[in-house]
Amino acid sequence: MKTLGREEILGLIPHAGTMCLLDGAQRWDESTIFCVSSRYAQPDNPLRRADGTLGSACLIEIASQAMALHARLCAANNAPPRPGFLVSLREVQLCFATLGDEHGALTIVARRLLGDARGASYEFNVRAGGELLAEGRAMILFEAAI
Repeated sequence: MKTLGREEILGLIPHAGTMCLLDGAQRWDESTIFCVSSRYAQPDNPLRRADGTLGSACLIEIASQAMALHARLCAANNAPPRPGFLVSLREVQLCFATLGDEHGALTIVARRLLGDARGASYEFNVRAGGELLAEGRAMILFEAAI
């Protein structure tokens, strides 16, 4: 399986510039994607608060970007991208109030539970050095379904 770097990811998902928080996709199949990110720790991260801190809820955004990338990579017949909207979160656990640089590189795993042309349901987890930082489930609806 081919891996993807940041430049390739920028061409596949709508998150541009510093808002794209993924560094790479290590592997994927029809149900699961494994991504990495150290970009959350960058000082120009647009999700940083005015005081420079970064709330752990931004891990949901990073996981959502992994889901968007997975949906794009698994699109039938290399179909053009379709905007998706995060419409529901369930059973989310955030293990820290804020994220610091001490967490190091993140590993993001998103696994599609259900999906069709209208939307998808994923479970996700974000870890650093084997330590769980966040997990939960998300529902995404694609633009044509709304």
